[in-house]
This record gives sequence, structure tokens and C-alpha cells, in this order.
Amino acid sequence: MLDDRTTAASSPTRWPAAYPQGYAVVDVETTGLARDDRIISAAVYRLDARGEVEDHWYTLVNPERDPGPVWIHGLTSDVLEGAPLFADIAEEFAARLADRVLVAHNAVFDWQMIAREYARAEREAPVRQRLCTIALSKELGLPLPNHKLESLAAHFGVVQRRAHHALDDARVLAEAFRPSLRAAAEGGVRLPLLECRALTEWQDRPAPLIGRQAGGGGYGGYRPGTWRPARKRPACPYPNPGRYEEGKRLKQGMRVAFSGDTSVERDLLEDRATEAGLHVATSLSRLTSLLVTNDPDSGTSKAAKARQYGTPVVDEAAFGQLLADVEPAPEE
Repeated sequence: MLDDRTTAASSPTRWPAAYPQGYAVVDVETTGLARDDRIISAAVYRLDARGEVEDHWYTLVNPERDPGPVWIHGLTSDVLEGAPLFADIAEEFAARLADRVLVAHNAVFDWQMIAREYARAEREAPVRQRLCTIALSKELGLPLPNHKLESLAAHFGVVQRRAHHALDDARVLAEAFRPSLRAAAEGGVRLPLLECRALTEWQDRPAPLIGRQAGGGGYGGYRPGTWRPARKRPACPYPNPGRYEEGKRLKQGMRVAFSGDTSVERDLLEDRATEAGLHVATSLSRLTSLLVTNDPDSGTSKAAKARQYGTPVVDEAAFGQLLADVEPAPEE
């Protein structure tokens, strides 16, 4: 683990009063991209209200499973074998995040991985808001060729030394976020903050075998192009009866889409919807009966399409109540 202090450049004298009081710029490396994947390293740069760096911290994490795409992150089973478990670093990690806005590049991914690890450890991450630097760059209208971290870094002249190393990625992001934050403050730009909901219910599935146990010295079946597993659900046996109407019951066959953070793990919610006879849709169209989201005003594509199509929207709590009494499909 590493802890160091540094200084930062000056900030504008006038600062929006509504801006957060501190930030935790985070990067995590993981065994993959799916819900069952694990964090294998984490780094945090703590910034004060005006973007000045206070300190930084880094740790490896033993994922208790195969390390996944070693060709990307370079962390092998041998390297991770003696690393602390997530439960062992959860308290210190939490201290780095507490009372700060979590900042990350594609922040929803980092937040979901962190929330799942805390749920496994039967704890709650002390994060209430997140800020995605991709969304901020769009708000600022930065002339970037794409939304990759290296493009954002190049725009601000930040040199990346070790891509896909959590500490260096967090450093690069912190150094690119600081001038972005100052530009936003000087321009009076509203920061694209989103609510973070900690997981209150979680269920693990069996993890892939670790390296040598998987046979042939491989990585549990992971190979380039195949290391992101997909989960297929059975087809809904009922026809779509149309859109949900407020005040009425859900009907079997209705197409339901989900967007944003939920306090119950997304797959568990989707499983319950499927078991109730609903069609879980991965995208939103004019045929979607209902969108479930705790943040209907977010900028996600599903929320935007719901507004465009006039698709009914309910939050997670209301959806849970509706699931308790789903109207059966008519018998043929």
C-alpha cells in the first residue's frame, strides 16, 4: 500500500457554493466485467473541494479466484496470492471514500464493482454520489476524438505511464479531472452528479476455478474475446399485453427494462421479474411496458428513450410492491 502527499495548482477565487466538499478519484482493476467478477487492485486519489490533491493510496486485492485477463492488467495468481482479501482492506478503503464524491472514468462500472465487494463483505460503501469524467467532458464540450481515458489525458497534457495499472490510471484521471473541475467552476457548469445506492441484497454464484485448478495452467476458461461471460434468460412464454397503467397491476408478458443503481442486486431483481412471468428487456423500445429506475432524470439512454416514448417509469420500491401481485396471462 502507498500513501503520499503532494500539492496542486491554484484554483479560481470564486467557487460555486453547491459544489462538493471533496472528491475520491478511483480506479479499480478487476477479474472481468460481469457481476461475479472481483476487484484485484484499487487506487484512490483524495482531492479537496477545489481539486487539490491531498494524498493517494493503492493496494492489491486477492480475489479468491482466477485473475481473469492477465494480458490486460498483468496481475497473475502468483502476484495476488499474498495480497489482502477485500474484507481486510474494506475499512481503509471506506475511510478514503467517506464524505466524498466518487470520481471515475465510466464511474458506473467502478461504483458497481465496489458496491458488490462491500455487499459480499456484508458492509456498505460510504459513497452517496458519483461523478463520471466522461459525462463531465461532455458537459464541458471538450473536443475529444473519443471517450477513452488516454484521450482525456492527452487533451490536458497528462502522460500515462502504465495503462491498466490502478495507481497510474487513478493518477492520470486525477490530473485530468483537476483542470476539468476548475473549468466547470469558472464556467458555472452544473456537475453531472448521480446518486449511488449501496447494495442491500446480494447473492454470489460459483466462481471459475483458479489457474492451476482449472487445468493446463490456464485461467479458468478466460481467453481474449471470451472473458466477459453472458447470462441468457429463458424466453418469456406470454405475449406482451402492452404498457403498464398507473394504479393497476402488472400483467404477465409485460416487457420490463431496468436502468441505474438499485439497492437489490440487478440480477436478483431481474430473476424475480422473470419468475413472475415478465419479459426482462436489455434495451428500451416503443414496446417496453415499464422502466424501473431510481433516477428517472438521469442521462442514461434508457431514461432518455423512456421520456421520448412516454414509457411509464416506477422506482425500485414501487416495482417490488407490483411484483407481489402480478396479473396472470389469460389462458388460451
